[in-house]
Amino acid sequence: MPSPLPVKNGVGPTRLRVPTTGPWSTIAEYVVARFDHMDAGTLYQRFDDGEIVAADGSPIDRSAVLGTHRFIWYYRELPVEVPVPFHEEILHIDDDLVVVDKPHFLPTTPGGRYLRESALVRLRIRLDNPDLTPIHRLDRATAGLVMFSARPLTRGAYQSLFEKRQVVKVYEAVSARPADWNPDAPILAGHTVPVTYRNHIEARKGKLRVIVDDAREPNSQTVVDVLGSGMSTSGRAVLHTILRPCTGRMHQLRVHLAALGIGILGDRWYPELLPEAPDDHALPLQLLARELEFTDPLSGSTRRFVTHRTLDEAPESEPVEQRHR
Repeated sequence: MPSPLPVKNGVGPTRLRVPTTGPWSTIAEYVVARFDHMDAGTLYQRFDDGEIVAADGSPIDRSAVLGTHRFIWYYRELPVEVPVPFHEEILHIDDDLVVVDKPHFLPTTPGGRYLRESALVRLRIRLDNPDLTPIHRLDRATAGLVMFSARPLTRGAYQSLFEKRQVVKVYEAVSARPADWNPDAPILAGHTVPVTYRNHIEARKGKLRVIVDDAREPNSQTVVDVLGSGMSTSGRAVLHTILRPCTGRMHQLRVHLAALGIGILGDRWYPELLPEAPDDHALPLQLLARELEFTDPLSGSTRRFVTHRTLDEAPESEPVEQRHR
């Protein structure tokens, strides 16, 4: 559904669905009840100032009866944000596509306490392009390659590549090395390496972590191989893996490696959910979106992008355990 309000300072407007029936006589009353943590007078004033609009862009009066509009749009009040002290790198830009090397800790899109401190908002301002839209996403904790559409006319062509699984994605991860690791006979949780791991993953609204249901048909698949093992610069005994996801479920790589007994270093969600804590810049999640390759839907040419980033905890020197680089 197109928005009647333009992008403002890199941030798009918020759309809110309004119920057609309920205990509220007006739309304004519903909004005040919906955002009961905010000052009611301030919210009513926003209606009076014409800041709450309908699908055609017309201001909604505070007396508008519930049911007269299904959706309303408004600009969210921007919170004071602590700057993320890491910066995205633009690897490629043309009329249709922007490819960015995202750092750890920077969200791809606005959400929660991060609005301006997101790759999308930063890039919209930096490139002066309010039409910029992510074609896919990386978790805030994950670093590496993210593709953005630069204009609506060709956006669908690139989005369909991901929908049809026509993009080859390669990731790297670093985990604590299992105590029984044998590079001459590499095995992970009883599986001979390389491992093709499958399970059923379901994301549920309001849940931080996904639900794994081993009784259901697998809907996620990742090929896991080992690049090497050794000691990191921080003195950790680590295992360096290369990951080729065949599907793109939420938290898929983190869940699969945890299930194989090699949870990713810096992961506070899998295999165990640890208490919330400030970001540890000394140990970001050791997961990196390394490569993207696909046939360009506009030109028909093969395109391949490779990150410039590396994982801090990768082994300093790796024996030749590489089979599928």
